[in-house]
Amino acid sequence: MSERVVVAMSGGVDSSVAAAILVEQGFEVIGVTLRLVGDASRCCSLDDAEDARRVAENLGIRFYVADYSDAFRREVMEPFADSYLAGRTPIPCVGCNQRFKFRHLLERSRALGAAAVATGHYARIERDPASGALSLLRGVDGRKDQSYFLFDLRPEQLAQIRFPIGELQKDEVRARARALGLATADKPESQELCFVPDGNTAAAVERLRPGRAPGTGEIVDEAGRVIGRHDGIHHFTVGQRRGLAIALGQRVYVKSIDAARNRVTIAPGASLGESGARVSGVSWVAGSAPDAPLRATVRIRYRHAGAKASVEPQTSASARVVFDEPVVAVTPGQAAVFYDGDVVLGGGWIDGGLA
Repeated sequence: MSERVVVAMSGGVDSSVAAAILVEQGFEVIGVTLRLVGDASRCCSLDDAEDARRVAENLGIRFYVADYSDAFRREVMEPFADSYLAGRTPIPCVGCNQRFKFRHLLERSRALGAAAVATGHYARIERDPASGALSLLRGVDGRKDQSYFLFDLRPEQLAQIRFPIGELQKDEVRARARALGLATADKPESQELCFVPDGNTAAAVERLRPGRAPGTGEIVDEAGRVIGRHDGIHHFTVGQRRGLAIALGQRVYVKSIDAARNRVTIAPGASLGESGARVSGVSWVAGSAPDAPLRATVRIRYRHAGAKASVEPQTSASARVVFDEPVVAVTPGQAAVFYDGDVVLGGGWIDGGLA
């Protein structure tokens, strides 16, 4: 009997090809679409579920839709809003991957008698032939690599996860889908957050937490002088330049956000560099923190190329990152992910720069 694998099918081309590859490799594949948000979204909608169903029919596999919308709102959307109201800039995709594409889906896969879960992520998992230890690596396609969002995966989860397209370029994925006649072959990608389809983050926060918006507050310079007003800190993120409506004769950016005082501090770009970062909620792919500081390339946001740094574990779940050169826009709420070449060592949540 072939091994049974559950594939998270989003209705996009990547998960469609992931399922197709596993079918070609002889696995018994079951497709599952997680219904997370309503039809205002451009992903996880009923249309996406229908696209996934069409692909499943093409591949001749069983297919189910699982409604997790209540849990998604509670575990991802509402914490996202709370984080913005606390002056941070969250990445809900990390929590979504950890809780839904893996924790909840792994639980469902066991109920379906499956040995593993597969997704269409551009990432890789490798096993050391000598020790048997598993490593999480960047996807081969550097433009599409999604390992940054996966740093929180635990060793026991990695053992039950497959990334069938991690060795492929995006162009190769689309070519395979076309060759198989899959309905999603040329489907456009969704670039925005699934529950913020119009890109208006502040409005989404207000919808999720009605009556909690902080209202107008001060915009100040580095000396604390009031130079303007704003409509609420949830409209801003560290490093932001557009939308400040401040004319100082030079480009200025958001340097910090003080939720307690509902205050936004702006400064010239030269003032945004940070020598390091304080990181909490740290997760190590190996399962435990290293015994000594280590050298790593640290990415402080998804599109960040990475900066050379020393990572100094403080406790099992916190670390101090010291950059070789100052890094601009170290943003509370974003993830700091540690790499050794292509290998993800771990990561955590930025609390701020070093004092």
